This record gives sequence, structure tokens and C-alpha cells, in this order.
Amino acid sequence: MSSGTPKQEVRHPDRAASTGAYSDGVILDGWLYISGQGPLDLRTGKTVAGTIEEETRRTMENIGKILEAAGCSFDDVVKCTCHLADIRDFSRFNQVYSEFFRGIRPARTTVQSVLGDGIKVEIDAVARVRG
Repeated sequence: MSSGTPKQEVRHPDRAASTGAYSDGVILDGWLYISGQGPLDLRTGKTVAGTIEEETRRTMENIGKILEAAGCSFDDVVKCTCHLADIRDFSRFNQVYSEFFRGIRPARTTVQSVLGDGIKVEIDAVARVRG
């Protein structure tokens, strides 16, 4: 049963290049669903390779810009799914990831995955839209 509320697209404010057939974020019924983000420069659409710490920070900054574009913050995030190319990077990834959340941290799943373009991390998120 449809609520009658249309989906609303949320774009990363720096996006100038297409990186696939998806929306950066979609708001529906008070929830923001953020597509998997990685260490990309969204002006060029190119991967920015680095250490796991650098790639995690860039990925989280991309998520932060989408949250902000939707009127949200990291405090509104309730769930993240994190993909690491090498699970042995977990503790270094986790150290940077944790810097973005204060108070109650979101629920999270972290798995090792085969990731494209040689990236080390990809993260998606779900946030409650303040209203």
C-alpha cells in the first residue's frame, strides 16, 4: 500500500560526473537511504586511492555531504553497511569510521567484499529525516 508520498532524490552537492544508474540518496516516508559511497572525487567521478584510513575518511565525508543535502547529520544515521576489500583492515577502518559518530552509534554490518576500481571501502547508510 502506497503512502502517496513521492520519493525525493538527494544529490551529493559536488556531483558533476555520473558514476552509475543510481541516486546518491532517496528520501521516502521520513527515511533517507544513501547508496554505497566510496573514496571518489564526485566532480570527476574518479577513484581517489589511498590508505584504508584515507579512503574511509573520504567515503564518510561523501556520506556527510549527502546527509547535509537532505537536512540530516551523522546523528540521524541508524544503520550502515560497510564493505572492506580486506577484512584485515577492520581496526584501522573502524578507528576512522568511529570519529564520525558521537553518542549512540548506528547499527552496523561490516563484511569483506570484492569491490570495483581497486577501492578499499564502500559504505551505505540509512538515516531518519528530521521533520
